[in-house]
Amino acid sequence: MLAWRSRVLPRARDLGGGVWSIPVPIPDNPLRYTLVYALETRRGPVLVDTGWDDPGGRTALADGLGAAGFTPADVHGMLVTHHHPDHHGLSGHVREESGAWIAMHGAEAAVVRAIGSIPAARWGDRMAHSMRGAGVPEEHLRALRGLGGSPGRTGVALAGALPDRELVHGESAGVPGREVRVLWTPGHTPGHVCLYLDEPGHPSRLLSGDHLLPTISPVVSLYPENPGDEPTDPLGDYLDSLERIAALAPEEVLPAHQYRFTDAPARVRALLDHHADRLAELHAQLKHGPLTLWQAAQGMHWNRPWEELGFLARHLALSEAAAHLRRLVKTGLAEEVPGTDPVHHRAL
Repeated sequence: MLAWRSRVLPRARDLGGGVWSIPVPIPDNPLRYTLVYALETRRGPVLVDTGWDDPGGRTALADGLGAAGFTPADVHGMLVTHHHPDHHGLSGHVREESGAWIAMHGAEAAVVRAIGSIPAARWGDRMAHSMRGAGVPEEHLRALRGLGGSPGRTGVALAGALPDRELVHGESAGVPGREVRVLWTPGHTPGHVCLYLDEPGHPSRLLSGDHLLPTISPVVSLYPENPGDEPTDPLGDYLDSLERIAALAPEEVLPAHQYRFTDAPARVRALLDHHADRLAELHAQLKHGPLTLWQAAQGMHWNRPWEELGFLARHLALSEAAAHLRRLVKTGLAEEVPGTDPVHHRAL
């Protein structure tokens, strides 16, 4: 916690019970680092996430493993909570160094395969079509193209290495000699998982990825990488997943960002209240008249006024607003206005 508040990179740390935390920096990102966890086993460490793939990230991971008495070549396996590059980025590199297996949930593996197999131009066309239909102005689309040459790319390798194994909800994560259970917690991504470590003589621990963070509400947006075209309800998925974690009540939470904490049920309650307030705010807006997604996002409360948000912050806010709007539709509190272009929604 002190390192986070002091805005410094923490050191690799022995958390006891054969668990190490290894911070891997994220360049030019307010999250600053990903906490990779190394679980000691008789066959070598199993990593939970791997961090951002660049020279600094490779060095940080190797140094952190060294502090625990290992090298990247010793890694036995990798449990990937989700496919985002600050979590899955170094997985391919570690597999090349060690021959270790990579495991993720089947829904997440489907996303990785889709991103890797669909041409960039198709992603770009799909993104642009969707955003124009939501009333997003052309200047925002131009800025998005400028990030990576097309609306569907950001200059970051989003897909990453394909997994060798599939993680199944409620089953063992396959960590040799250790009690690690898979919990499917969709919302941030379709196949996000947490790992539940419950072993005699130690407090129960939840390795929560991005699902549950001590002070940050993770981005919950529509799933643009969804291999199919069916409507999804990621916010509904996320809220349901939170309630399952609250019922589990782990004694300690080891998140992928910030710092470890206790009282998971209280943090879940705070997040549920946060999203309930945001849904009520959006519904109240729609009662005053139909809005496009772009208009709705501008009227919602963010951590800074809309006028002060930079391009990327606006893009994330737009994605969050889309998930909340979809939730209102799914729960019968809003509907699409027929025949509108761009699409407008109204309250019910």
